Amino acid sequence: MSRTILYPLLLLLFSSASRSEVPQAEGTEHLNVEERGALLASGEFEQHFLSGIHFELAELRSTVSSLKNRLQVTEEQLEQLKRKEYKVAFAATLGPIGNLGPFNTEITLVYKDVFVNEGRAYNPTTGIFTAPVKGVYFFTFSGHNRSSKAMGLRLLKNGQQMITVFNHPLGDRFETGSNSISLTLNEGDHVYMRLRANTWVFDNENDHTSFNGHLLFSL
Repeated sequence: MSRTILYPLLLLLFSSASRSEVPQAEGTEHLNVEERGALLASGEFEQHFLSGIHFELAELRSTVSSLKNRLQVTEEQLEQLKRKEYKVAFAATLGPIGNLGPFNTEITLVYKDVFVNEGRAYNPTTGIFTAPVKGVYFFTFSGHNRSSKAMGLRLLKNGQQMITVFNHPLGDRFETGSNSISLTLNEGDHVYMRLRANTWVFDNENDHTSFNGHLLFSL
């Protein structure tokens, strides 16, 4: 830029320095406009002014660099929260109870012998699993019975049947049935097992009759 353009511009900036963020050369605050014009004409102020600009730019670059680093840390923290792993898994059996049923009404099965209950989502007092987080879960169950009477098991989600197992009466021998399913659950959804009316189920120390589930991934 030619000095015929640069000097008037610098004079304008310099004369309004007291009201702006434009840096002033040290020791020029007391000068009037004419004296500042003379200083500009001598070329000395240009060096001071540009030095001040360079200093301000260096500070600005440092501030921007610091903000970028802080933003990067914040973004990494957000990604870690998104990838937070929920550990949810349970496995339980009826335990050594012998025959359970038949009853003239349907009941909720309570699996009291708990092998694992990571996340404490399964309640061994009620037999109900409550989803702690929205996600896709996998459930499996098995039932054992003496076939002189029927065995009917149902897996329910919030009161609605998802899958079932039914062993019809056939002779007098022990049989096992099982089933499994993947379900999308919202936080707070309930999954549990029911024994159909007029059927029975059996378990002993061998833990034949079980209810298991775990979180595949959160949504």
